[in-house]
Amino acid sequence: MSPTTISRPYPLGVTVGESATNVAIYSETADSIEVCVFVDGEEHRTTLDQRTGHVFHGHVPGLTIGSRYALRVHGEWAPERGLRHNPHKLLLDPHATAIEGGYTWGQAVFGHDMNDPETMDETDGAGSTPLCVVTDPAYDWADDEAPRTPMDCTVIYETHVKGFTQLHPDVPEEIRGTYAGLAHPAAIKHLTDLGVTAVELIPVQQFVQDSHLEEKGLRNYWGYNTIGFFAPHGDYSSVGDGGDQVVEFKNMVKAMHAAGLEVILDVVYNHTAEGNHMGPTLSFKGIDNESYYRLVEGEEASYFDTTGTGNSVNVGHPAALGLIMDSLRYWVTEMHVDGFRFDLATTLTRQDGSAEIHSAFLTLIAQDPTLAPVKMIAEPWDTAGYQVGGFPADWSEWNGKFRDDVRDFWNGTDAVLGTLSQRVLGSPDIYESDRRSPLASINFVTAHDGFPLHDLTSYNSKHNAANGEDNNDGESDNKSSNNGAEGPTDNEAVNERRERQRRNLLATLLLSAGVPMLLGGDEIGRTQGGNNNAYAQDNEISWYDWANVDADLLAFTTSLIELRAEHPALRPVWFRQAPEQEDETDTVEVARSDAEEFDDHDWTNPDARSIMFVLAHEGADTFALLFNAAENGVEFAVPEAPGAEWELAASSDPGQQVVAPVTTLIVRDCSFTLLRSRAV
Repeated sequence: MSPTTISRPYPLGVTVGESATNVAIYSETADSIEVCVFVDGEEHRTTLDQRTGHVFHGHVPGLTIGSRYALRVHGEWAPERGLRHNPHKLLLDPHATAIEGGYTWGQAVFGHDMNDPETMDETDGAGSTPLCVVTDPAYDWADDEAPRTPMDCTVIYETHVKGFTQLHPDVPEEIRGTYAGLAHPAAIKHLTDLGVTAVELIPVQQFVQDSHLEEKGLRNYWGYNTIGFFAPHGDYSSVGDGGDQVVEFKNMVKAMHAAGLEVILDVVYNHTAEGNHMGPTLSFKGIDNESYYRLVEGEEASYFDTTGTGNSVNVGHPAALGLIMDSLRYWVTEMHVDGFRFDLATTLTRQDGSAEIHSAFLTLIAQDPTLAPVKMIAEPWDTAGYQVGGFPADWSEWNGKFRDDVRDFWNGTDAVLGTLSQRVLGSPDIYESDRRSPLASINFVTAHDGFPLHDLTSYNSKHNAANGEDNNDGESDNKSSNNGAEGPTDNEAVNERRERQRRNLLATLLLSAGVPMLLGGDEIGRTQGGNNNAYAQDNEISWYDWANVDADLLAFTTSLIELRAEHPALRPVWFRQAPEQEDETDTVEVARSDAEEFDDHDWTNPDARSIMFVLAHEGADTFALLFNAAENGVEFAVPEAPGAEWELAASSDPGQQVVAPVTTLIVRDCSFTLLRSRAV
């Protein structure tokens, strides 16, 4: 065999060369693997004729850029032992960079694993399953440069590719709801005018629609049902899913970077769309079930599941872990993304069942030079455990405690001043003992999962009838308040209170130490009509209503983000210390409304609802942040201004007046006020 005919076991997937196309597929349990190339509806099969270790590889004639292909894997069918090989099924290449078409749910796809595989139609997959597309890696990035925004200057905007522009009047109709729509100048202008620095996109990796939703006439809107770890979701492309979606995605990233915006992907590596033993075989199950999924020993056809989806990816196995690492590097090097938010990240650390900070997953990321410059954000929990504070020092984490404690405080919950103060100061109770900084905390009040801000202040209960589950889905304990009436109302007092509470919550988010994450649409008053689990609502319930923008709320949010960006006292890099500490750049005084220090009884006093923070940065403006969650106005004794006289910087009370010199100030019920003393 001449050197020119020898194929290579790496890289995995398809590599188009000058003289031949190399294909490499990992499987410990397969007997042989065929690559099926589709030309004008006809299938042409080539057996990968070489094997190195557990990698089948070979040159495949007729496979080039633009080709459609899939795999057929031969091997033992023994589900009771975790073996699910079935050459009658077309399977997706785990390393496919584009996927065309969707699944037609039915006997040929869903539930077929429980049937005799010999009865399967030899070509069932060609019409009912998608195909992989070979894409061209060449792309002119020109002078594209990653913004690399420091974490202390970062403000994250969590949004959905489709929902953000689907109803946007200034985005051309033919590109609304797509990567091109998000890259349109009108969309980018909203983001840059608002002042956010990073866009966090909920899943854009290729995902699968759910059969149970399609039966109800619904669709999976959020996309936490991944099947292609390298492929941008084709439905979000204005040019179709024949491979050009990759170019359109790159164009979007390039446009974001040109505007100074980072792109962070919400990635789902903890599970796949194949579900449990009753789920479909689409890719990994049929290639090497035991390597890609964690199986429960001694139990027939059972999958270990800490994700609530039926399966968990086997991150303790080199094949699965290597796939994840290859995917991460691909999105950074080829797609130029700037960071990742890992869905149910705790599952990815469960090497032997329990969460481990020194797991192979975390260790590999820590030593990878390609991934070192990008932002790593964990959702630090799964169905089996809550790990806030348990990730390495160079990671940030969604801080669910911030969300809960801030909601509790503004809802008037008893004895929460102590926890509220910790959240405002960057959660030192969680991070400081491990010598981590406030920047480990991704602060949020709302996220895609749950009520948006408008609904958080308008509903006591969820209203999920549109999901078709008799309102049994979604969280029941929302820590929300309707503020006097359930849902829309003409009661002016109720609406006025709701407006204050929205500003209170936004201010707490944007003025606290840590990294704020704003749920997209909160700044314009987006509502889901009380639905707190809109994962299946690919419609006006979820899409941004640009025709009814709350302009005042948008202006208020923009002003707070601008204040944060301009003043280092509002975004400390390390935990603030008391003013008497020497050589401290950032200091804080925490006091009662009478300007006295809190004692132990004050923190637990059920009647205490007010607190003051004096936030200073050496050589910069100082701020006094006054919170009052009581049902009555509270008089604050304001300390002497360290520079110029105190002036009003922001307030949720449009009637708040500040007349210098300020020694006392009444903050009305359920309101905040921010004072500023300019450095002199």
